[in-house]
Order: sequence, then structure tokens, then C-alpha cells
Amino acid sequence: MTRVIHTGDTHIGYQQYHVPERRDDFLNAFRQVVDDAIGSGADAVVHAGDLFHDRRPTLTDVLGTLDVLERLDDADIPFLAVVGNHEAKRDAQWLDLYESLGLATRLDDEPRVIGDTAFYGLDYVPRSQRDALDYEFASHGADHAALVSHGQFQPFDYGTWDATAIVDEATVDFDALLLGDEHAPGTKQVDEAWLTYCGSTERASADERDDRGYNIVTFDDDVTITRRGLDTREFVFVEVELAGDEGLEHVRERVGEYDLSDAVVIVHVDGEGEPITPAGIEEFALDQGALVARVTDHREFADEREVAVSFADPDEAVHERVRELGLSEAARDIDETIRASKVPDSNVADTVEERVADLVEAGDLAAFDGADAESAHPETEADGGHAPTDDRSSATDETADAAGETGSADPDDQSTMGEYL
Repeated sequence: MTRVIHTGDTHIGYQQYHVPERRDDFLNAFRQVVDDAIGSGADAVVHAGDLFHDRRPTLTDVLGTLDVLERLDDADIPFLAVVGNHEAKRDAQWLDLYESLGLATRLDDEPRVIGDTAFYGLDYVPRSQRDALDYEFASHGADHAALVSHGQFQPFDYGTWDATAIVDEATVDFDALLLGDEHAPGTKQVDEAWLTYCGSTERASADERDDRGYNIVTFDDDVTITRRGLDTREFVFVEVELAGDEGLEHVRERVGEYDLSDAVVIVHVDGEGEPITPAGIEEFALDQGALVARVTDHREFADEREVAVSFADPDEAVHERVRELGLSEAARDIDETIRASKVPDSNVADTVEERVADLVEAGDLAAFDGADAESAHPETEADGGHAPTDDRSSATDETADAAGETGSADPDDQSTMGEYL
């Protein structure tokens, strides 16, 4: 029997909402996973990619992760991992650094046998390169086999990478595919193989409302997959439906019903009530002890009821101006990638290049035609004209081709892998 902890999408180094405490939260969640592995005597920790949020993690993030992996190594528990789209580089990967120190194993097409199970790895592969894959893996003599990979896989609804082709064409019969990239857990079966996402260990988006956790996968007579939760920072979600005579004070009352201490507070406003200013609610939540507060008003108002944009939400002002410019679909997509999406700063140039190349290759030249201000971003007009105040869900990560490295001038950028080694 082999029992492993299957985790992934730890996104260490993500300073969500530009708050240092949130950066700490992502490393602390990974530390919890390792502590659980040590406490439960797991045979291995298997990481399905996106250990780091950015391909250029800070020295603090690199050393913090090193400390956690050293604890795992001291307990004689192997750390097996693949590279995800957020952290991938053209040259040596950060995972290679930890492998060179004897703290990790980067999985590939050769088997790494733990107990009676052989583990293989398939790093994130951009969509444009998948047709060239041959799924050839070296043979093994173990009782079971598992493939660890990172991507959005079919037959899950959001999938663009056909897992059935992997199962059918692979030269090894896999009992399970242990997957990363999707931040929500999920399990399906293809032929005789189990496909399972472990989900993320911290909320990388306000859309991720379910509790965070990881999988425990046991290979015995059959494959058994169970869940275990993590104690992460509290997110308080407040949904407010305003009646015609209700406004800012009613929203404050609803927010005040919750314990906001050190929480991330997400407020959504709808209904027929008076216009509100997000700043008034956000300041109230912070006064009540919240770490972060974000407010979105989903309603539309006629011009005579238009409310000035609050500087508590500068993204809204920028979004409104972009909407008025009448940009083409391609230009709007590039704006979203650069300004508002979850694509890390050092990955932006490669991602933009891939998106434009995909449009050209598909012959979708209409995407480059300008749009008038009224028709631009119709989906946001239906959403009250507000820009997202948080990152996109993991399902959008599929478009983030992290196969290349940019020359970002971000002051947070760190030395190259060679300099670390």
C-alpha cells in the first residue's frame, strides 16, 4: 500500500490584494500541508504544479519554501513535483534548485517508485505544443502507476487538454492522474484510471468560496481518494440585496453582522436601492478589524443617478476609461491580461504574445477591429460597469503560456537560477 498527499497550486509568493499578510498566508498553507504529511506519516507529498505564483519568486519566497522542504526531508518523506504554468521558465526550473539540494524530485517520464507505486510527471505544456506529445513513459515493476500533471483537462467541463488521449496513448497503464491547475477539487474516471484535482491550498480569487484543502490518495487493491481541509484565512462573503429605500447604511449593517477580525471581506451589492460608494463600506469593514475589504456594486444606474468613482477602487476608474475608448476585442483582451488578470507580471509578455498569435493563427482578424464605446465590454455593462476587484479564477490560467521568460523590470525580480546555484 502507498499513501501520498496530493497537493498543488500553492502559489507561494502571491501578495494578493497587495497585502503582505496574504503573501505569508500562501506559504503558511503549504507549511500546513507538510506538517500534516509529517504528522500522518505519509509516504510522499506529490505536488501537481504552481509551487510558486511567479517564475521570478523573491529570495524570501525561495528561502521560505526551502525551510518547509527541509522539514519534510528531515522526516524522510519524499517531495515529488512537476512544473506548472505560473512558475515555468525557459531554462532551469526552481524545482531543479531544490532537487540539486536533495529536497525534491522533479517527475518526468522515468518512474520514481514509492512503496508499491510508480510516479511519473508531465509538466504544463502550452496548448500549441500538445499535438507533438507522444506520451512515452519508461516501464516499471511496481503494482500501481500514477501520472502527475498540470493543466485544464477534459473530461472536466473546463478542460482543453484531452486526458483520454493520455490514458489511451500512454505506454504505461496509469491507475490515477494526479492533477493541478484547477483550484477546485474534483474527481472523474476515464476507462480504468482515476483523474483527480487537489484544488489550491489558498484562495487565489474571491470566486473560490469553498474551503481549501488537499487530497489523500491511497494505492492498494484500488485507488482511494479522500479530502482533508486546511485552516486558512477567513473570507467573509456578504451578499446584499437593497430594497428601493435602502442604501449605504443598510449595507454597513449587513457587513457589521459578521465577525470581520483579520478576514478578507468580499461584498456584493444588488437590488433597487440607492447608489453607494465602495469606499464607505470598505472603510467601515477595515474599522471593524478586516484585513482587506472589497466591494462590488452589480447594479446599473441611469446617467442622472451616476456616482463618481471612489479612489478606494481605482481599478474601476481605469476600467471605465478603457471601456469608453472603443478598443478592439484583441486590445481589450491584452488590457485585461496586463492590468487585471491573475497572470504574474513576469509572465505577461509571453502570455500576450501567445494570445495574439492564437487569434492570428485562427484567422480571427475581426478581433482586431475597433468597437464603439457602447458595444465595448458588453459583459461588464451587464455587471454594473464595474471592473473585477479580484483576480480571475484558475480556469483562465490555461491561456497563460509560461513557456518563456520575460525581461521584466519589476524591482521584486530576483537573480537567475545560475546565480543561485
